Amino acid sequence: MLRFTALTTAQNRKPVAVPENGKRSELFAQNVFNEEAMRQLMTRDAFAAVMNAIHNGTKIDRRVADQVATAMRDWAISKGATHYTHWFQPLTGGTAEKHDAFFEPVTRDRAIERFGGGQLVQQESDASSFPNGGIRNTFEARGYTAWDPSSPPFVYGTVLCIPTIFIAYTGEALDNKTPLLKALSVIDQAATEVARYFDKNVSKVTTTLGCEQEYFLIDKALANTRPDLMITGRTLLGHQAAKGQQLDDHYLGAIPSRVLAFMRDLEQECLLLGIPVKTRHNEVAPNQFELAPIFEEANLAVDQNSLLMDVMRKVAERHDFVILFHEKPFAGVNGSGKHNNWSLVTDTGVNLLAPSKTPIKNLQFLTFFICTIKAVCEYEPLLRASVASATNDYRLGANEAPPAIVSVFIGEQLTQVLDALEVSSDNLSPEEKTELKLNVVGKIPDLFLDTTDRNRTSPFAFTGNKFEFRAVGSKANCGKPTMVLSTIVAQQLTEFKKAVDALIEGGKKKEDAIFKVLRRYIKESKKIRFEGDGYSKEWEEEAARRGLSNHKTTPEALKENISEKAVALFESTGVLSKVELLARYEIGLEEYVKTVQIESRVLGDIARNHVVPTAVRYQNTLIENVKGLKEIFGDSYQEVAAEQMELIRHISEHIKVIHSQVEAMVEARKHANHLPDFEAKADAYCNEVKPFFEIIRYHCDKLELMVDDELWTLTKYRELFFN
Repeated sequence: MLRFTALTTAQNRKPVAVPENGKRSELFAQNVFNEEAMRQLMTRDAFAAVMNAIHNGTKIDRRVADQVATAMRDWAISKGATHYTHWFQPLTGGTAEKHDAFFEPVTRDRAIERFGGGQLVQQESDASSFPNGGIRNTFEARGYTAWDPSSPPFVYGTVLCIPTIFIAYTGEALDNKTPLLKALSVIDQAATEVARYFDKNVSKVTTTLGCEQEYFLIDKALANTRPDLMITGRTLLGHQAAKGQQLDDHYLGAIPSRVLAFMRDLEQECLLLGIPVKTRHNEVAPNQFELAPIFEEANLAVDQNSLLMDVMRKVAERHDFVILFHEKPFAGVNGSGKHNNWSLVTDTGVNLLAPSKTPIKNLQFLTFFICTIKAVCEYEPLLRASVASATNDYRLGANEAPPAIVSVFIGEQLTQVLDALEVSSDNLSPEEKTELKLNVVGKIPDLFLDTTDRNRTSPFAFTGNKFEFRAVGSKANCGKPTMVLSTIVAQQLTEFKKAVDALIEGGKKKEDAIFKVLRRYIKESKKIRFEGDGYSKEWEEEAARRGLSNHKTTPEALKENISEKAVALFESTGVLSKVELLARYEIGLEEYVKTVQIESRVLGDIARNHVVPTAVRYQNTLIENVKGLKEIFGDSYQEVAAEQMELIRHISEHIKVIHSQVEAMVEARKHANHLPDFEAKADAYCNEVKPFFEIIRYHCDKLELMVDDELWTLTKYRELFFN
């Protein structure tokens, strides 16, 4: 039995059903058409067909699809759904949905609730209205969404949401899910073949992902006074508050009661939707928080994180908050990221990146561990490109996030293990090999468990039984970096198996062949491993000597997506075609240009229409004050009014610079807009337009300190942080 409990004082929110016994676990996945719901509502044949599609990728025929649709419709209506939608993730980075009603008239005075297999499996959408990189022209509008059975449908509000892929009429992927699914299939095949060296019972390897989500909560009324915050997601100007995060008193502190009400409401919604939220806490910056779920299968985890951000926005609205996913919404305090915890698990229940208590299992661990490091070493520019965006550029390397240089942190103890393996020789006696095996492989649990430190400056760190990719931006879709990481590791595992099999065919024992290839990989990938301070100037210089890339801006980073090496990788694995890669490159550049363009326009507008008029108004007040002092003190007024006159002079100087710099920025923007392609435009916006931002901001922020607080029209940092 359920009772209704109000979880917040917000006037306009609906109560959320809570179990009488207080066990929130009983809410979990109530609004998800999951395996349990299908088992209860579908015929045996239909259920078996769907399970086969999920686990083996087999197609569902039309007859079965009709049965599935009927069961899904009846279940959704029982949950209060009146509409359905194909829920997909276009290359905007967000989600998309078009609602259709179940309702359908059959005669003039009679209607039914209709939803068939055709509507479940496929719908048509306008492919030219979403980013497509030139694949679709305006007059070539047709695109399709197609049901992804591996991600369960869910009811949110009154809508049945069916996760789908999105492709062009000509077959190219126009979303983040399609290439992700291909990458997960590729790594499943490659990892399974390698895992069978150690356990012949392995028939499937699943990629798992846990996405930690950082965010800011700002009072809605205050946020609405900031055009920059509402339009761009970040403050384009604003002097730092006297108190920010320097006292370290916000991190893991007591959660404010109003925020806690939001979090409790959010968690209820997430549980109903099957999102396994587990951890909540204050982050470092004022008004910054984090939510972390339990890891899931990667495709489902990406869907859930995309859904989570949608739900967070709606719940925040109910609590009179604005939620900020921008990677750097405020200067002077930490920005927000999304830590992607990535691993591989067999269908026999073994985490391939977890040390074990037996030498053979630890050899398996070392195989996948070292192959992952080697893959990152080979394709580190691609990993950097996978998290590149105009907004994430503000965060990477800003002393709260990893640098733009991709490196791998494994900790002192595992470094010792790899060093010992590297210096071993093929010419060891059987006794020496046994001793090596026990010393290097057999003692990993004793060396490693609970003794490996963490390095928050590392973009890619091993954290016990998984790798944590820390460079992903807070508002990014996790599908792209997960797709790239899974593809490069799959490619490396394929190369590993070829090398090992060749040695075995040449007469080497399997274990010796594995050791030999791993030793080579350790040497070849040593340059990517770094245990020190990723923020230091010394590391930047050392990384250059090692030949690692250091793409500090998005236009630089994105070029790696269309390199010969990248094209060869994605085409050989079948994850993306060259046409799709070129399209995504153009989409990335276009998004960068438009983001910086919007910021430039908003900054110019605020500087001209808010900052300067307010400064002039205050300056006029000072001028009137000086005139009054002159009337009172006569010729000696200059001594009495010296401070006011100096302030008037400084205000004029700042206004002059703001005006000239905004004019110059507008001209630079006009020049960029007339360039022939997005590659040239992106470079121009990065190198010619964006540099004006800090100059204009500096002078606006100086005026904020000078102008009477009662006249200043923009809510200040101290008010945004501490109200």
